[in-house]
Amino acid sequence: MADAADADYGDEFADDFARETEPYRRELFAHCYRMLGSVLDAEDLVQETYLRAWRHHGGFEGRSSVRTWLYQIATNGCLTALARRRDADRRVLPSGLGPPERYTQSAQLEPDLREQWLQPVPDALVTTDAEDPASVVAAREGVRLALVASLQHLPARQRAVLVLRDVLAFPAAEVAAMLEVSTASVKSTLQRARATLQERAPAADEIAEPTAPQAKAVLNRYIKAFENSDADALTRLLLHDAAIEAPPIRAWFKGLENCIPVLRDRVLGTPGLWRMFPVAGGANGCPAVAGYLRDAQGRYQPYGVVVLEVIGDRVGRIVSFGDPRLLPVFGFENAALREAGPATSPR
Repeated sequence: MADAADADYGDEFADDFARETEPYRRELFAHCYRMLGSVLDAEDLVQETYLRAWRHHGGFEGRSSVRTWLYQIATNGCLTALARRRDADRRVLPSGLGPPERYTQSAQLEPDLREQWLQPVPDALVTTDAEDPASVVAAREGVRLALVASLQHLPARQRAVLVLRDVLAFPAAEVAAMLEVSTASVKSTLQRARATLQERAPAADEIAEPTAPQAKAVLNRYIKAFENSDADALTRLLLHDAAIEAPPIRAWFKGLENCIPVLRDRVLGTPGLWRMFPVAGGANGCPAVAGYLRDAQGRYQPYGVVVLEVIGDRVGRIVSFGDPRLLPVFGFENAALREAGPATSPR
């Protein structure tokens, strides 16, 4: 009888824990992504957060809300993870490392594996269909590539304070309690973080929200142009001052006079070289595609994820993440496709 009672108690405890904590999983994931700049690291950190919360749930005395308690665990976990990174506590985009290059035939487009590169995040992991439209827009804007890339230039503790205060709107006293510092320290840290971020803040047109029909139309035109190796179609699709960057390649380019030649000469190849599939929901608040590149045997090998920053009915920036590990996160196979494969390749 005692064993049955213990089992019932364990099930009740698990049910209570899930009911109290699961509603915050998506926003905690977005928080860890902003802090770490990596969707793969954020997944691990959220799992670690829930494991630690489970272990210590019995000692949670309600001195704060469950949401605040979970954010405290997640934030300190992120700070610990950032401190463990040997090279740097930030992930970057090529545009954050220096000015654009002028394209020439001899331009070096080799991967730079010394840097830790920013990764994209599926919108499906940070928003839900059940949320009201205003909440969906806010969630998408909170993970824009330009914003997350800017955050990465802040020292880890400044990053934590700014996200907790300005993005999540926690009171300064609660942030101080989470980080075990004084309220005065939070306020001074926030002031320094805001000053640094203001220098790198994205322009208004970089975070403009395209309408759904516009985004879909632009995405379809991009896929068609790429799969047909049509540089002229891409010329009509890109803004005059559009930019292209492709981590882990360090070089990046700005302006049609540079972007179109690099695409035509070094990327597009011949028709059929690329297969691209729309990412349901997009990435970082933008339209996105999963890309596969045909090898010499005619099989399409996994490439990665491409995010399009859309302004009106044109593309202002292409950020091409050449990392096949990202594909399963976005619902696609990290494996070769047959040449006559399906129109989509979900898991």
